[in-house]
Amino acid sequence: MEEYVYVEGKKYRRGYTTGSSAAAATKAAMWMFVTKSYIEDRVKIHTPKGIDLFIDIENQKIGQDYCQCSVKKDGGDDIDATHMIDIYSRVELVDRNEDIGPESITGKDYIRIRGGQGVGLVTKPGLSLEVGRPAINPVPIDMIVGSILEVMSDADIDIASYLAGRSILVTISVPDGQEVAKNTFNKNLGILGGISIIGTSGIVEPMSDEGWKKSLSADLSIKKAQGYKQVVLVPGNIGYNTMVKHFEVNEDMVVKMSNFIGYMLMEARRLDFEKVILAGHIGKLIKLAGGIFNSHSRIADARNEIMIANLAMMGADKDLLDRIDGCLATDAMLPIIKEAGYQDVFDILAQKAAKRAYKYLRQDGMEVEVYMFDMDSNLLAKASFGGVEI
Repeated sequence: MEEYVYVEGKKYRRGYTTGSSAAAATKAAMWMFVTKSYIEDRVKIHTPKGIDLFIDIENQKIGQDYCQCSVKKDGGDDIDATHMIDIYSRVELVDRNEDIGPESITGKDYIRIRGGQGVGLVTKPGLSLEVGRPAINPVPIDMIVGSILEVMSDADIDIASYLAGRSILVTISVPDGQEVAKNTFNKNLGILGGISIIGTSGIVEPMSDEGWKKSLSADLSIKKAQGYKQVVLVPGNIGYNTMVKHFEVNEDMVVKMSNFIGYMLMEARRLDFEKVILAGHIGKLIKLAGGIFNSHSRIADARNEIMIANLAMMGADKDLLDRIDGCLATDAMLPIIKEAGYQDVFDILAQKAAKRAYKYLRQDGMEVEVYMFDMDSNLLAKASFGGVEI
C-alpha cells in the first residue's frame, strides 16, 4: 500500500486493518467460487475511509465445494502484533438452517460469517459484540458482506436463484492468531482464543494512538458492564502490581491507561463511574498535579518544574531547589526531599492531582482518589477529592 502521511515532519506509510484483510480475502474467495478461476494477483476493495485498496492474494485453493485464499495484513509503518500475519477466508454454501457454531450477525440470512482457527470469541459483556460471538467487529462484517455483494453484481448473478435457499458461509481464520493474541489487549477485553478482526476505517494510520485508545475504552466498558461502580486507572506496571498485590484490589477493576490520563478520565465520566482511583509512580502523577493530562514525555515533561514550584511555596531554599533541578529522574529527588524534611510535598502533590482530575471531569458527585508510589512501590501519598461543586 503506497499511501503516506506526515507526522511531526516524518513520512510514514499507511497500512490496512485486519478487517480490510478479511474483506479482501473474502472477495477473492467469493470470485474464485463463482467463476472457478484463480485471481491473477490483486483484488480491489473499498474502505470506509474512502481509500480504495489493491491487495495481493495468496494461498489460493479451489476445492470441490469451497474456495479459500489468504491476505497478509500490512500495517504499514505502524507495526503491531498483527503485522504481516496471514488472514484466510473460506467460502462455501450451506443449508440456511445448518448449525455452524458461533456466528456473526450480518443482517442477511443468506450470508453467514463465523470465526475459524485463531479468531477470538467474545466472553465478556460490554463490547459492541454479544457474548459468544466471534470477535469480528461490525464494520469488518459490513465490509465482508459488501465484498460478497460486489462479486455477485460483477458476475451478473441473481443471488436468490444462485443460492436456491442456501446461504454463503464465510469462515475467517488466522493460523497464528492464538499466539499473536498474547501480545494484544484481547485477554483484558475477554476475547479468548485468537485475535480480533477490527478496523472502523479500514486503514491503519501510522503513529496514531486512536486504536490504542479504543481498546482502553472497550476495557472500561467491560468493567462497567460487569457492575463495577469504581475503576482503578494506572499508568503502568508499578501502579498495577502495587494496587493488586499490596492493596488487594480486584485486578478486574484495574485498567492500564498508559499516558492517556485526560482521555480515560472523560471515558470514565461518559460511562458514569462513581469513583476513579488514579494510582502510579510519582513520576507520572506529578504531571497531573501540574495540570498535564497526557503524561508522555514528548508531550510534556515538567516533573522538575512542578516539584520545584511546590517546594518553593513551602519555603525551600535555593540550594535545595537547585539540587532538585539537577535530578534526572523523580526517584532521585525523593531522598533529597526527605533528608531536607519536606516530605509533606508529596501529600500536597497528591491532593493537587486529585483536585485537577476532579475539575477536569466537571462531574459533581464523582470522586477521585490518587495514590502516588516510588519505584519500589512504597506509598508516598494518598489523597481524594470530590462531592463538592466546582
